[in-house]
Formats: sequence, C-alpha cells, structure tokens
Amino acid sequence: MSTTLFDLTGTRALVTGATHGLGMAMARGLGRAGATLVINGHSSQEKIDRAVESYGEDGIEAHGYLFDVTKSDEVEAAVERIESEVGPIDILVNNAAVIDRVPLLDMSVEAWEKVVGTDLTGVFVMTQPVARRMVERGGGKVVNICSMMSELGRDSVGAYAAAKGGLKMLTQSMATEWGRHNIQVNGIGPGYFATTQTAPLREPGHPFNEWIVSRTPAGRWGDPSDLQGAAVFLASAASDFVTGHVLYVDGGILATIGRPQDA
Repeated sequence: MSTTLFDLTGTRALVTGATHGLGMAMARGLGRAGATLVINGHSSQEKIDRAVESYGEDGIEAHGYLFDVTKSDEVEAAVERIESEVGPIDILVNNAAVIDRVPLLDMSVEAWEKVVGTDLTGVFVMTQPVARRMVERGGGKVVNICSMMSELGRDSVGAYAAAKGGLKMLTQSMATEWGRHNIQVNGIGPGYFATTQTAPLREPGHPFNEWIVSRTPAGRWGDPSDLQGAAVFLASAASDFVTGHVLYVDGGILATIGRPQDA
C-alpha cells in the first residue's frame, strides 16, 4: 500500500484547542503529514503565538486564530477569515473541551451548561459553518475528539460523560447527513494519557497510577504521540470509506473488564 494515501500535503487542517496537550500532539501529527495547520484558542493571543512558534520550530506551517467555539458569531467570522487568509478548510478536528470534576449532586446548572456547552454544543457550532463550505466544495474530513466517557461513566465527571456520549451520537448523525457529500465524520476516543494535567496522578505508588497501569492491557499510560496515527488516518484519503465511527486509542481498556488484583 502506498503511503500517499496518508499524505496530507496541500490540505489545510483546523484543530481547535491545539495550543497544548493532546490537541497539539494531534495537530503536530497532521502537520508532519503535510497539512498546513490552523489552530484555535480562546484564552489569549500570546498562548496561540507560542504554539504557532513551536509548530514552526518543527518545520510545520501554522496559523493561529483567537475565538470561542461556543459563540456562533465568532466562529462564523473566524471561518470566513481563515478561508480568506489561509484557504479552504479541508480537515476539521474538534478538540476544544473542558472538564469539571464535581459529583452530580453538587454540580451547579451553570457548571453543567459550561461543560456541555463547550464539549457538545461547541462542536455543533464549530462544525456547521465549516461543513456548509465542505458541502459546496464536494468533500471534507471532520474528526470529533470523543472520549472513553463516550462509552463509560465515572464518578465526578457526569457532565463530561454526558457531553462526550452525546458527541458520539452527533458524530454518527453528521456522518449520516453528510456522507452523500463526500464528507467523512469520525471520532477519536483517547484513553488515559501522560500530560501535564495527569502528571500528579502518575507518580509511582499513587493509587490512581497503579490502577490505570493494571487496568490497561498495554500496561502503561498513553503518550500523546500515540494519537497521531489515528488523526492522520481519519484526516487522509486512507479513510475515504470510513465514516460514523469512533476510534478508541486507549491501550485496550474498553476491550476488557480487567483482572482480579491477585490474578
């Protein structure tokens, strides 16, 4: 099989929330495969500029735009500007998300709405104007970053799980409606990854670290780079007849109920 199926040269990929963490890792993978990157953030232009500089140091052309994916007017203006300044968006990766670890009985409606508004509604708001343009052009790729919580519940992340479960179904609905327009819509469901946010939990001897390592058939936390292959596959011609799926990159957690501790 020719590797040209995975070549993204000449394409433009918009990756939301790609100033750090897993979003940056996936965006870097797309850039290394040849895509011109467009990244989004909403906290500060300085953070976006630092990320663009980091991509540049890796030889990747990247452009940064400051806007909030939950605000339809900002999104519409940003998409119009991106397509005018950089070019048509061929690939959209909806990565921007928030999580609020609060038990459901203690969670405020405002906190719930922030999580669901960003992680689910924000994907709809972000994708709609991009997909309209993809329909006009006759094709495109949309990759929604789901989660293992698209399949499983867990204490204290009820709003996040509800949003990510909804995102799985939104992914299937988008795939259903837009398949006839040569738009493939799929998801990636990351497992537990070694990031700056999880660093305190990954200390040797920490109960959560021990549980994750023993619970994961691969026997380790994921490295952010482990997501790059999945992102490139779903953004490339290699997946032209793949749509409506969530590809779980989780080291096998969802494949097993685990084993007894004394086994």
